Amino acid sequence: MQTTAGSHALVGSVVPRDAHVVYRLRKAGAIILAKANLAEWSNYRGHKPGMANGWSGRGGQCTNAYLQNGDPGGSSSGSGVCASIGLAAGALGTETNGSIVSPSQRSNIVGIKPTVGLTSRNGVIPISEHEDTVGPMCRCVADAAILLQAIVGPDERDPYTADQPVPPPDYTEALQPEGLRGVRIGVPRKAFAGEAWLKEWPDILPAFEQALNILRELGAEVVDPVDYEITADVRKRTHETVVMAVEMKDGVNRYLSELVEVPTGVRTLADVLAFNDAHPELEKPPGYHDQSRMQEAENTQGFDEKYLDALQHCKELSAHSLILKSLKTDNLRALVYPSNSSAIIYSAALAGFPHITVPLGFMSDDTPDLPSQHPKLTGPGLPFGIGFTGKAYSEYELISYAYAFEQATNHRSRRKPYAAATPQTQLNHVRKDGNALH
Repeated sequence: MQTTAGSHALVGSVVPRDAHVVYRLRKAGAIILAKANLAEWSNYRGHKPGMANGWSGRGGQCTNAYLQNGDPGGSSSGSGVCASIGLAAGALGTETNGSIVSPSQRSNIVGIKPTVGLTSRNGVIPISEHEDTVGPMCRCVADAAILLQAIVGPDERDPYTADQPVPPPDYTEALQPEGLRGVRIGVPRKAFAGEAWLKEWPDILPAFEQALNILRELGAEVVDPVDYEITADVRKRTHETVVMAVEMKDGVNRYLSELVEVPTGVRTLADVLAFNDAHPELEKPPGYHDQSRMQEAENTQGFDEKYLDALQHCKELSAHSLILKSLKTDNLRALVYPSNSSAIIYSAALAGFPHITVPLGFMSDDTPDLPSQHPKLTGPGLPFGIGFTGKAYSEYELISYAYAFEQATNHRSRRKPYAAATPQTQLNHVRKDGNALH
């Protein structure tokens, strides 16, 4: 299988070895079925409206399985869709800043963004060494816990994995219906107050309020609200953007230089940009032409003073102080929030902290389509989720909270993907030689 980040520039390229997470999956007995489509270069190629969630030059436009021509979220768009409609028992996604939780909630599935360093990034096309992580995307919490168990572990090729707990906990033991009893969970209302989705997705907040009551019924002590201040720097991502641009260029250049073979001759980020310019029919069709984010990365000057200042600023004003301060101030085990709260996603990304999203509900049938040049941003039946986040390496606890909520609500089963998105072919319809049974 080819690893291309959805780009024609990497078609036919040969990697030196399996990614470490794939190696661990095979070792656990998993069968790797296919690669899924994604937002090209993990959504780091360009900005909207010149790019879109779920589009890549190689894969075309991936759309939502619950809303015809709907936005699937990104960047791990295809992973979310294929898991939601049963093309695989589960899928892997990568997250720098929302790329697991966004497509997971829009696909009505469970997504776990692990602590940075819990799963190896070796062999994964990079964006940011401080924020990248690999996690499971599955139809239920139990499947996600099993898949996470298979891919965690230290890897000498990824120094960040040296800090993880060894041995890791057995995440399947967290699958307890009583997992919320006696747990103090906080609601960071200041974090998501005023965010655009409150108007664009009006069904989410009422569903979230109902979910808080369910958490209380399940024995949780809900602290609402908690003291959680989001600085302008976190919301605007001013310093984070500088750090990501430098690390993207450095990481991609190193990744490309280590490939065994690249038929297109692409060996640097500059080569990728030049390839796209030379092949607009493949990589820059109308509406999908923007590559400004990659150009911004190419224009950086390495780990210079500007980068170091931005990195230090991120560490000082990041979610390490925000999330941990909130947890400590109110003696909390976790925070709970609507999964599409960008402020929480950004905070967890800066800190490298884990979060998990679980199905919460669907937009009502009278929801108007939100106009967009690309797939519709919202509309009738579009799924949304509820999220839990905590301190580093708190995946076991987050899984237990998510499982208890999932078992009590079973929101996922309330609606199926639209008929045309549901595959009809099953494994028993196909012979070993690939010929269909008649």
